[in-house]
Amino acid sequence: MRLISYNLRKHRAAGELAGLVDRYGIDVLCLQECDTTDIPESIAGLCLADSTQRNRLGLAVYYRANTYRPVGIRSLALKKSLHDMVLKPAEERLLGVRLHDIDSGRDVVVGSFHAAPLTALNSLRRHQIRTALAELEALGQGLPTLMVGDYNYPVFKENLGQKVREQGYELSLSDSRTYTRYRFFRGHYDFATSVGFDIERVRTLPQGLSDHLPILVTARVSSDAAVGVA
Repeated sequence: MRLISYNLRKHRAAGELAGLVDRYGIDVLCLQECDTTDIPESIAGLCLADSTQRNRLGLAVYYRANTYRPVGIRSLALKKSLHDMVLKPAEERLLGVRLHDIDSGRDVVVGSFHAAPLTALNSLRRHQIRTALAELEALGQGLPTLMVGDYNYPVFKENLGQKVREQGYELSLSDSRTYTRYRFFRGHYDFATSVGFDIERVRTLPQGLSDHLPILVTARVSSDAAVGVA
């Protein structure tokens, strides 16, 4: 699986998506901060699985229709930060899709995730991550699962990695920083969290109109991963 995760910065980078799909030959596209009233049903051969509906800036997942078939979808509002309560930018911070691999007959779960902003505490973001992973597990119990997105977690990533491992998952950072807008907040924000996948590489792609750089995740289902049948 080749997957791109991209925070569009209030939909500003939406015009770049077709080029990214074509250039990198991806199978799945996970978006954050997209205007879900202004996204197409397909992008360069990828079909829209679903998008969140209650967000001012939402999440979306696209998939390659000749490779996968969506058989389950779940969106979720996670524990709110003060920022969410006051400004209400994002009611739903997780969108999960269970995909059936047409050739192999195997099911996998992918999730697009957007954590609370830096005004919130790391402890709240860890709670959101923990809850999001549990919800994806419910979407496909024991299945290979890959959650990508904007984790808003630039410091103390080692502690986050330990917490994620305690839940049975692995945290994978990209090969270079993914956020560049503010000098003192530059760093790795966009991660991949997985179980049942061998992550071959997480690559930071060139910057476009967003303050986040897209990440390209190359992953293979582990040989001992569970097999789900739709």
